[in-house]
Amino acid sequence: MLIKSKNYLCNSKFNHMRKLILVAVATVMSLSLMAQDKKASHFGKKITEENAQPASVVDRMLTTKDTVNVKIQGKIASVCQKKGCWMMMETSDGHTIRVRFKDYEFFVPKDCAGKTAIIEGIAFNDVTSVAELRHYAEDANKSKEEIEKITQPEKKPAFEAEGVIIYE
Repeated sequence: MLIKSKNYLCNSKFNHMRKLILVAVATVMSLSLMAQDKKASHFGKKITEENAQPASVVDRMLTTKDTVNVKIQGKIASVCQKKGCWMMMETSDGHTIRVRFKDYEFFVPKDCAGKTAIIEGIAFNDVTSVAELRHYAEDANKSKEEIEKITQPEKKPAFEAEGVIIYE
């Protein structure tokens, strides 16, 4: 039978205590990282996420009014690949809303498709001409065949954003 020395026992307790401290520190760091807000980038007028509604409310709001000041949240479906000068936002009902930026004052990153955004501004019913739809298709790097298939104007809700928050 082996007898363990006092030093071994002390070292063993020290190592055990050190492991417990490391686990506690790692736990606290993990919890603090989880508690942080999502990383967000702001474009245009500085807005907050307070009172943002789902993007799907726009259709309902525009049944009784021509224009509505509103703040909405949704997923970015696509973005202008030339400058980031417009984006399409998904609604929960499978439709999209074309979002332009007030007075062409700011753009969004060209790689933000798939991210969640909050936009604030004016929603309105819009008729987009065939020429403009083809221009947007070119900006989105659509093929020549896809662009030539655009033959009818499109009537649907649109949005002029004063400010945008995009979450990573």
